[in-house]
Amino acid sequence: MTKKLRPPVANKIPNTLEKFGDVRVDNYFWLNDRENPAVIDYLKEENAFYQKSTAHTKKIQTNLFKEMKARIKEDDESVPYLYNGYYYSTRFQKGQDYPIYSRRKGSLSAKEEIMFDCNKLAKGQSYFQLSGLSVSSDNQFAIFAIDTVGRRIYTLQIKNLFTGEILSDKIENATGNSTWANDNKTIFYTRQDEKTLRSDKVFKHKLGTNSAKDVLVYFEKDDTYSVSVYKEKSKKYLVIGSSSTMTTEYRILSADNPDGKFQVFQKRVRGLEYSISHYGAEFYIMTNKDKAFNFKLMKTSELATAKENWVDVIPHDEEVLLEEIDIFKDFLVVSERSNGLNKIRIMPWSGKGAYFLPFESETYTAYTATNVDFDTDILRYSYQSMATPSSVIDFNMKTKTKEIKKEQQVLGGNFDKNNYTEERVWATAKDGTQVPISLVYRNGLKKNGNNPFLLYAYGSYGASMDAYFSSTRLSLLDRGFVYAIAHIRGGEDLGRKWYENGKLLKKKNTFTDFVDCSKFVIKEGYTSPEHLYAEGGSAGGLLMGAVLNSAPELYHGVIAQVPFVDVVTTMLDDSIPLTTGEYDEWGNPNVKKYYDYMKSYSPYDNVKPQAYPNLYISTGLHDSQVQYWEPAKWVAKLRATKTDSNILYLDTNMEAGHGGASGRFEALKELAKEFSFLLDLEKIEI
Repeated sequence: MTKKLRPPVANKIPNTLEKFGDVRVDNYFWLNDRENPAVIDYLKEENAFYQKSTAHTKKIQTNLFKEMKARIKEDDESVPYLYNGYYYSTRFQKGQDYPIYSRRKGSLSAKEEIMFDCNKLAKGQSYFQLSGLSVSSDNQFAIFAIDTVGRRIYTLQIKNLFTGEILSDKIENATGNSTWANDNKTIFYTRQDEKTLRSDKVFKHKLGTNSAKDVLVYFEKDDTYSVSVYKEKSKKYLVIGSSSTMTTEYRILSADNPDGKFQVFQKRVRGLEYSISHYGAEFYIMTNKDKAFNFKLMKTSELATAKENWVDVIPHDEEVLLEEIDIFKDFLVVSERSNGLNKIRIMPWSGKGAYFLPFESETYTAYTATNVDFDTDILRYSYQSMATPSSVIDFNMKTKTKEIKKEQQVLGGNFDKNNYTEERVWATAKDGTQVPISLVYRNGLKKNGNNPFLLYAYGSYGASMDAYFSSTRLSLLDRGFVYAIAHIRGGEDLGRKWYENGKLLKKKNTFTDFVDCSKFVIKEGYTSPEHLYAEGGSAGGLLMGAVLNSAPELYHGVIAQVPFVDVVTTMLDDSIPLTTGEYDEWGNPNVKKYYDYMKSYSPYDNVKPQAYPNLYISTGLHDSQVQYWEPAKWVAKLRATKTDSNILYLDTNMEAGHGGASGRFEALKELAKEFSFLLDLEKIEI
């Protein structure tokens, strides 16, 4: 049916791009204009082609949606947490798409106070996102941020939680990031550049005043940095953070003195990364100072914060990545990563009896959860694996006893984690590096090469892709699929060097690692090129594009979500959101060695006349991170260049941004499209 339909043909309007004497002709540059009716028409034509071509899968999509939705507990509620005298929780009602934020004073049996019912707020909106909730110290006021486009440009407002009144204060074009000073009437918030969307300004707002009179507290001039503002867990300091890929800088101010001047904690030094946590009369600092590439923990007096005053608390370990700390009155909790797995270490301030939480699974994810209370012995953490649903656990750090507060329910009646096998295997990369892969599949798998196999990866920004549970994934596993995550370089899965060896002029390791993981699962008999599928989104979509150009023969189909594929042109355009802040990740193409290297792998620039596998490519018209025209141009060029007659779909959500549709069930519909693409190719009916 697909072959009988004629796909759209985008007009070729040559546009010459030149750099360092190198000339690139971009025939689809004209798609870079969302105000051009011809562009919108083309996107709509592609959508119509996708809809008509997949009409025969509508039943599969509907059944998948119903199946995935049926596993979700619709009237679900988060585990309440205690903060400043109130128990806060988030819950969903049956049949509703959006959360309800509520609290109870002093006791879980107290009357529920509904702070925000997002279902009411979202009425009439095709997209809705509430973010950045921040409650004043006197518990009376809450700042909240709303985005109704999907471009992550928020409007800040303030609600009187005692009376229910929404105040007249309204702050447009904000990032959603804000915090209260201790006087309960001064708010600090961040704004972004209107064009690049870089968070670059911190403003101060007084309750009840016109936002036009807000005071600019800090402007980040360096366009490779972005800023944030928050209050320390101890509530003593307000903090402004400036960060780039490789460098950080903080400014601090007493939260009791909001009209004072922020002081630099430690001025920026290129390559010096640090983060700060206040405790007592000291600051604890996680940093890569002194070539501590896996980070170490140091401390300093709050009266002498420059780096020459910092002293070691936990020294650097070349085998252990220090990821995060949580500070409590009597304990320091350290989140680490070694051999690709999470570890949580409990360290009493007394210095005696440090220990690790015990985890026994071969591949799992464990991390500290919401721990806003300072004066408590209870650590809240979350645990899950690829076959084990997520649990929220309260652990008493003194008695070493634990209480499971909540286990994710998988409804439908037939889920049993014992029906699935989890493995962690290691593929050998072309340079000899061992790359871990986490797998899950139904028991009884035969390694005969006939199993459909979905391999996912990301591999950028030092983002670790841990083994996690997904109830929606069961729709594939229960139909014979193997699902796997390739922990390739470019992430931080095996420590900081794992990241360093997959960025800048070593970026191609990310792509070759994925190819080598694909070859490994084929060689081991888990699957074959006729049944292997790959998936990645955003920077993981770049991964998909690069792999498609270099090793298309390994895959039967590929899913690329909001893919970053026009690397050179995007990184040369400093007006596009996120570009300048990414120079330390990808390189600055205004420098020839980076331009040449980038061009050598950029998916769009390297499309060539060859057979490509079946492709499903998705994007959002309002995407603020990867502009819609990147996948649109890529698809247009692929259509004009590839030599096969395989499927090529471009599916554009005309009302959403980088994260796709809002609402938990709308998102399931998008996932049903992806799964139906895979099941249709495998000729699996449901």
